[in-house]
Amino acid sequence: MNYKAIIFDLDGTLVNSIQDLADAMNTVLKKHHYPIHNYETYKLFVGSGIRSLVIRALPFKNPNDAEVDECLSEMMEVYNNHCTIKTHAYSGILELLDILNSKNLKLNIFSNKDETLTKKVADAILPKYFHHVLGLTSEALKKPNPDKALNLIDKLGLKPEEVIFIGDSNIDIQTAKNANMLAVGVSWGFRDKQELINEGADYILDKPIELLDIL
Repeated sequence: MNYKAIIFDLDGTLVNSIQDLADAMNTVLKKHHYPIHNYETYKLFVGSGIRSLVIRALPFKNPNDAEVDECLSEMMEVYNNHCTIKTHAYSGILELLDILNSKNLKLNIFSNKDETLTKKVADAILPKYFHHVLGLTSEALKKPNPDKALNLIDKLGLKPEEVIFIGDSNIDIQTAKNANMLAVGVSWGFRDKQELINEGADYILDKPIELLDIL
C-alpha cells in the first residue's frame, strides 16, 4: 500500500508529557488535601482526556460532578500555564518527522487532550510539521470514536486505507481499527507493549525510525 498520510497521537507517542500532566494534577490534589500520585501511576490515568484523568486521580470511586468540574477547571488552568515545562519530544521523533516531510507525507495529530492545549504543545515542541492538529472538543467525539479522524482524511482527499494511525495505547489502536486505517503502536509510550498486542495492533514500533520499514 502506498500510504499518503499519517495521524499521530500526541502524548506518549510524539511527546513525553507525563511529568507536566502529573505535576499539574498533583498541584490540584494538594490544594484539596488529597493524596498525590507518582509519574508511573499517571501513565495509567492518561489517554482518555483530562476530565477522565481528573476522575481517576481523585480519591473517590464515583466523585460527584461538581467536584470533578471544580478540579477539572483548576487542572486546566494550572496545566495551561505549565504544559511545556518538562514536556519534550521522544528521542528520534524529530528526525523521523523530518524524513516523513521529505517524502511529502501529510502528517497530522489527533489527541484526546483538549484541542487548545494540544495545539499549544504541538506548536511549542513540534512546530511546522503538521497539516492538521486536532484535540478534544467534546466528550462524544474523543477517541476511539473515529469521526474526527475520518473527517480529517476526507479534507485531505484520502481514503482510510491510505492512512497510518500511530499511538501508544489500546484507545489509539481501537481508533485506527474503527477508522479502517493501519493500526501502529509504539512501545516507548505510557502503556506497555502487551496492551498493544492484545488490542491487535498491525505493527508495533520499538524505535521511531522503524516506521520507515512499513512505508
